[in-house]
Amino acid sequence: MPNTTDERPGRTIRSVKIAFNIIDLLQVRGRMGVTELADELGHSKSTIHSHLRTLEDRKMIVREEDGYRLSLGFLDIANHVKEQIGNYDVIRDEVDTLAEETNEIAQFGIEEHGQVVYLHKATGDQAVETRSRVGTRAPMHSTSLGKVILAYLPAERTERIIESIDFEQFTPNTITSADELRDELDRIHDRGYSIDDEENIEGLRCVSAPVKNGTQVLGSVSVTGPSSRLTDELIHEDLSHQVQRAANVIELNTKFS
Repeated sequence: MPNTTDERPGRTIRSVKIAFNIIDLLQVRGRMGVTELADELGHSKSTIHSHLRTLEDRKMIVREEDGYRLSLGFLDIANHVKEQIGNYDVIRDEVDTLAEETNEIAQFGIEEHGQVVYLHKATGDQAVETRSRVGTRAPMHSTSLGKVILAYLPAERTERIIESIDFEQFTPNTITSADELRDELDRIHDRGYSIDDEENIEGLRCVSAPVKNGTQVLGSVSVTGPSSRLTDELIHEDLSHQVQRAANVIELNTKFS
């Protein structure tokens, strides 16, 4: 699936790609050795070893007896990124409150490179676990967070993102065409909130509201839960108002850069 709508020309640097592929694998696997990394990435052990030595020298990875792992230096980077999103504490507190009030999963997402990136996630007492986690990306067309952002982005930006989507079908309910998505975005814009009706994961529904600064959409806040609990009545009469209230609080108390 395309993960960017950036069409600017220019060459890429192979060694940088290799280094980030190593980081991505270590993030997924936890710890890996030189041979394992070389086999997985399709490079020679000498190439992988050189990159590992460089990353270790920069203190971005740690070498241990059972392989290499990411260093705690990434925590500093992550905290710095969060600080760029205005008053992160307000977002965190509102999402936490929303999870506590609904007893479900509450999340905040931002659009980057044509996908949703989860900035904060909170889990209520009755919540079912989902595969989303802070920092991971999700499709725009199959998530309520993504669709509500698309509905409020400038039309030109929305269209560029739509044109980049390959409309992978995750469930029988997933939107699978650009025209279908455009119709859905019109409905979302009219009512002020978005619904994921088992479109990303079967058995899960989600409702989201946009967080705006005037006419600019800055992100979105959501509640996710099993379809057995998130009935139409609960979504439209209760949860939609709760996510909109949380979005309004964030809007009033957050300065985005």
